[in-house]
Amino acid sequence: MFELYDFDANFTAYSEKWIEMNKGKFKTFEQMEEAMPEVYLRWLNSPAAFLGGETPGAFFQKYDSAPELVKWVRLYDDGGISVPDQLLDRITDLGADSVKPLLYTAKNEAYSSSLRMLAVNLLKELDAGDAARDTCLELIDRRMKDDELADVAAELLQMNAASCKEEILERLDSVSPEARETYLDILANYPGDSRVFEALMQAFETDPGNCALYASLLGKYGDERALPVLTDALDRPDINYLDYMELKNAIEMLGGECTHDREFAGDPYYETLKGE
Repeated sequence: MFELYDFDANFTAYSEKWIEMNKGKFKTFEQMEEAMPEVYLRWLNSPAAFLGGETPGAFFQKYDSAPELVKWVRLYDDGGISVPDQLLDRITDLGADSVKPLLYTAKNEAYSSSLRMLAVNLLKELDAGDAARDTCLELIDRRMKDDELADVAAELLQMNAASCKEEILERLDSVSPEARETYLDILANYPGDSRVFEALMQAFETDPGNCALYASLLGKYGDERALPVLTDALDRPDINYLDYMELKNAIEMLGGECTHDREFAGDPYYETLKGE
């Protein structure tokens, strides 16, 4: 166990050989591309020399230890070799047994960000939102500005966010601005709570640099009490074209009407869209 077999490289070699042997049978490259799923299935179910005669599709099925399989994924990551989809499929096949080792991997800061993201994505596939709640909150609390790991954790938390809304609300005043943005994005999916509305309004009014983001969240939240503030913001001298469009969309989502015309000549985003 723990041999790092390069499934991707082997399939690439297999498919290149198949293409060379069959290129005369197809009139167009598109026709050949359409045949590739069948080629892949044939490869999955054919005995492979690099696996000692076992088939790629069945190779990992004989292993039943979720911790060892997750460790195997880590070894692939350490070795810089693509993790076989068949290994990941086997981990999700084992269901609840895989949750604990995946959570350990997601939380371990000694591991690469890509490995931890992979673990969180597997937890998503296992619908393990309940078990992963504390881990997701911890990852979001620590998020940096561009933090894909926290983004994936937010997606997982969103699957079960209603059950931890109170915990999220308690965190708003003690986390970084980046984490606060993420939490407000999640909370905006749960209308009818005055605390959420007030937090969104406060963020919109005190963080003009994120006008577009918070305008979109207020539109999604759906409370028409935001209309006067959103409408007034259309007259801000410092808004750009993206801000304007998000304000306009939010106002219309809330049942209002945008009658403000602004000139955005020279705005990079506006000029790009105009050019298209």
